[in-house]
Amino acid sequence: MPAATIRPRTGQDLAACVSALATVQRADRYPVNWPDDPEGWLTPDGMRGAWVAAEGPDVLGHVMLTRTDPALADAIGAPAEGLAAVARLFVTTAARRRGLAAELLGHAARAAVADGLRPVLEVDSGATAAIGLYERAGWRFVRAMTADWHTADGRLAVVHAYSGPAGH
Repeated sequence: MPAATIRPRTGQDLAACVSALATVQRADRYPVNWPDDPEGWLTPDGMRGAWVAAEGPDVLGHVMLTRTDPALADAIGAPAEGLAAVARLFVTTAARRRGLAAELLGHAARAAVADGLRPVLEVDSGATAAIGLYERAGWRFVRAMTADWHTADGRLAVVHAYSGPAGH
């Protein structure tokens, strides 16, 4: 089987991305609530670009860059116009432990920097595996903030804002 490659996501990839996301949601509750329109959730307004980790026709992972919302920009302490938010990062359970999440994260961060933007992200405070990935990759915790969505147990989520590493 060919090695996984990171490439731009195409419209033809969306069904496979939704299938991959479904496996992640069953395993990890990400996203916490399954979206009514999963293809729309993977193609939000403000999307700057999206990439997949693919092995032949199989989508193993996904990441995107979006415009940064005002709350995240405020947490970072910079104008939203100079930021790009890493979002919708996931890798199927079957493809984990291969470094694909780190590759996708790095690819998105480099794309932001190539566009003259500072990469940032927010992550649920309970997502310890994701937080570990970000911190190992050199992302810097900026602050915690209350989100506008609820966790699986009904509490308002607390998210951590991160700024991408220098040099990306």
